[in-house]
Parts: sequence; C-alpha cells; structure tokens
Amino acid sequence: MDERAIRRCRDDLRFRGVKGTTGTQASFLTLFGDDHEKVKKLDQLVTQLAGFSKSYKVTGQTYSRKVDVEVVGALSSLRCSMHKMCSDLRILASQKELEKPFESTQIRSSAMPFKRNPMRSKRCCALARHLITLHSNAANTHATQWMERTLDDSANRRITLSEVFLSADAALLTLTNISQGIVVNEKVIERWINQEMPFMSAENVIMEMVKKGADRQVCHEKIRVLSQEAAAQVKQFGRENDLVERIKRDEYFAPILGQLDKILDPKTFIGRAPQQVVEFIEEEMDPILEMYSRTRSLFRWPFKSWMWRNHKFLNWA
Repeated sequence: MDERAIRRCRDDLRFRGVKGTTGTQASFLTLFGDDHEKVKKLDQLVTQLAGFSKSYKVTGQTYSRKVDVEVVGALSSLRCSMHKMCSDLRILASQKELEKPFESTQIRSSAMPFKRNPMRSKRCCALARHLITLHSNAANTHATQWMERTLDDSANRRITLSEVFLSADAALLTLTNISQGIVVNEKVIERWINQEMPFMSAENVIMEMVKKGADRQVCHEKIRVLSQEAAAQVKQFGRENDLVERIKRDEYFAPILGQLDKILDPKTFIGRAPQQVVEFIEEEMDPILEMYSRTRSLFRWPFKSWMWRNHKFLNWA
C-alpha cells in the first residue's frame, strides 16, 4: 500500500510550468503578441526540459502547496507502517522471540552487560514520530496560504521537505539493516505456544464435544471452570499450564480423549497463513521488486559511464 501511494504520488507530480509571476502567463502572452499557442508551446517545452510530462494548468505565484501535502502524506503513511512494524519487533524482542542484528563487541548498556536492546527498532520509531508530525506541518502550511499564497510558507517548507525525505531515507536504511540480520528464536516461540495452546484450544474442544452430542452450554461451563483453575496455577504459583491434564482427568470429556493430540496441534490454528504469505510474496511483492530491478538496470551502467567521463569535472566541483 505504501509503495503504491508513493508511486502514485510520484507519477502524478507535475511541473509548475512557465506561468509568470502570478500564474496567469500575462507577460509571456505580451511577449508573443497575444499568441496563445506559442505560450502553451513554451510551457510544454520547458516542462519537458525539466523532466516532466505534464504541468499544472492553473497555478498562482507557486504550485499549490497541496502538492506538498500529498508528498509528505505519502511518506508519513509509510512511517506509520514502519513504526507499527518496529513496535511489534520490539514487543517480540522483549519476549526473546526475535533479536535484531548484534555485533560481537557491541555494548547496549554500560551498567547491564546482559542487555540486548532493539536499538535500531527504537531509532526507526523515533524517526517515524518526527516524520508523522511533519504531515500536519505541511497541511497547516497549505491551509494558511490565504488567497493565492503568502511568503510565510518558504522557510517552513524548506525545513519540512528536507527533513521528510532525509528522515524517511534514514529510517528505511535502518529497517533494511534490521530485516537483513533479524534472528528468530524458534524454541522460544515453541515454548510460548505450548504454554498458551491449551487455552487457545478450548473452543475446538467444545466443538468436538458438541459433535459427540454434548450440550454446548454445559461443556462451555466445564471448560470455563477448568481454565480458571489452570490459569490460577500459572499466575499465582508459577506452575505450568495443566489444563490438558485437567480435561483428561474429567470423565465428562471421555468421548474426545483420543482426539486431544489432534485438537492441540498448532497447525490446526494457522489456517492458510503459510499459503497466504507465499501468495502475497509471489503476487504482490515479486512484481514490485522486478519493476524496480529493471529500473536500476536501466540507470546503473549509463550513470557509471557518465561518472567516468566527467570525473575530472566532479573532482574540481
């Protein structure tokens, strides 16, 4: 979604064009002897030379600051996603399910050597909050332009537009580093699943009992009481979750004892999640990656060739 929003924003971006000081093209119309076609042709030529395919038909002294709102908004939306992602990573890291890239000599805390804080995820969240606030800045600038515009937007937008791209770039580079070196602790995840699976399977137990002819309300009450007893053992005494053992000891659940292993199989709870991930990558992600891969190949070698031909000038500059 974020990639589509940014791509749409980029593709819809237009050039202000040759509109004169107030946007009416009055000076150019005078210059060309009231020849409207020549004025339009000049506008088109300059627009193309600037690298744009279209220009805005109506402007004031500048292009509408609504354009800035759209650009900053697209990047701000990206930062919402990144903040959500990195916040989730921080939660999983606190449970030791995931770990971020960690250098062998890296020190996370001078007082607590054991700490492995998700430092990079925190950095992404910090940058995200700043970028999100810049959207309101751009919106307020556009909203307060009065008639055609005032000069109070200039200093503000020079700060906003610079920081929105720099902070987005910094956050994306950091997130790339995180994703390339993330560590998944599968045994920790397995332990959490084993602890919670008895509670998660309660609904499935009820459904299987109903299939065997049991009264749903009676079964629900049985499970509720046993679940509360098992939860008390975990919370108050720090013991393991013994809900399954309690179910096995209760004669009421005898009709499904042979099915408990199947009911408690974690695979019965994930539905089509693995297939959905594969389909998402193949149908959504791969075409986008392929598109940008082709774009990079178009510019990589010509750019290097230009750099080689002009390296003396670049060194001098």
